[in-house]
Amino acid sequence: MKDLNSYQHSVAQCIYHIQWTTKYRYNMFRKEKYQVLCDGIIRSVAQRHGLEIVELTVQPDHVHVVVKAKPSMSASECTRLLKGASSRELFKQVENYKLRYRKRHFWSTGKFIRTVGSVDLETTNHYVAKQRTYQTTLNNYPL
Repeated sequence: MKDLNSYQHSVAQCIYHIQWTTKYRYNMFRKEKYQVLCDGIIRSVAQRHGLEIVELTVQPDHVHVVVKAKPSMSASECTRLLKGASSRELFKQVENYKLRYRKRHFWSTGKFIRTVGSVDLETTNHYVAKQRTYQTTLNNYPL
């Protein structure tokens, strides 16, 4: 229960593992200073949009992020916000990136998204199946 977030009318855990690459898989973050810059930009974008970064790694040609989101925000929306705003900010802060990407498309269109949580699929399936048994038991008791 400690991993769940409580909202006005709901309790939820929406955690996504998202991975995306630079366009043409160019090694735009070979230098550590660019990795640190990208890390900071993604973290500030996430904070601005109410996302919580759980884990973030910037590789020379791609990014991995584990992010907690509100239940009203889809994984695709999280990805769109993180990629779009980080791209815009990277072009602002590193003038040379505009030379590599003249059309201002920093990230590739592809992405990898997976939902993650503190409970695995097997445990969840077992819990749901048990509810059927529990409900049958309740229905057999006279009121």
